[in-house]
Amino acid sequence: MNISPEQKVKLYRGLKIALIVFLAVLAANFLSGGRGYRDENKTPNTISFSGHGEVTAVPDIANISFTISKDATTVKDAQAGVAVIEKKALDVLKAKDVADKDIKTANASFYPKYEYRQAVCPQVPMGAGTAGVTVNPSSPYYCPSGKQVLLGYTASESITVKVRNTDSVGDIMQSLGTTGVSDLSGPNFAIDNEDSLKAQARKLAIDDAKAKAQSLAKDLGVRLEKITSFSENGNYPVMYAQGAMMSDKAVSVLAPAVIPKGENTISSDVTITYEIK
Repeated sequence: MNISPEQKVKLYRGLKIALIVFLAVLAANFLSGGRGYRDENKTPNTISFSGHGEVTAVPDIANISFTISKDATTVKDAQAGVAVIEKKALDVLKAKDVADKDIKTANASFYPKYEYRQAVCPQVPMGAGTAGVTVNPSSPYYCPSGKQVLLGYTASESITVKVRNTDSVGDIMQSLGTTGVSDLSGPNFAIDNEDSLKAQARKLAIDDAKAKAQSLAKDLGVRLEKITSFSENGNYPVMYAQGAMMSDKAVSVLAPAVIPKGENTISSDVTITYEIK
């Protein structure tokens, strides 16, 4: 194939233009890639701010708990003794309008009771002890070995109660104290639905942190960019009202008919980290 000088010139110019375009695209891709690589590995400047928020509310429930425990020579008799006291306690709760769904058995168990006993050896004359031991015949002495003796069984049941009418919790505890239950404790005042209060406390904490961030950014002359991290601590209810407590050794000291509820405080602490420029 014969190519004229004019065609050779045109072909040379076309190849030269294509080479220039190729080199330009290659250089642009290289510069773009290098710049992106540097940005990805550059540690951004950040600043963190903490915020605190809390809300208070009057408790709307009171939690109490008690234990029923009975000893007997057989498991059946011990459990039957627990059942008698349990019925009395449940009758009290029912009479005080406590719903069945708010009464819960936390634990039920029974276990044997043993006593370690040593047999009393017969009396012997003075000086008749073994290995040169002098024995006083006026008092018995114990043989070296003993054994565990089964005395009977203990049945136990623990029950927790949620009282929704907090004004009646003192009266309920007074009545339960007369049924034969032991370890009657409470009330622990709480808020039945804390989620909404937790959300409110969190919102206040976030607003507090944001306000601090905007104020300090202005003073420092920096611009807040995107949030790089967020963390929260708290959402723990703080109870300012303490309830009464009764044990099996002091059931005669009854709780007052009206127990002050006070207020519960739910708090939240957050930390927000911003990228700054």
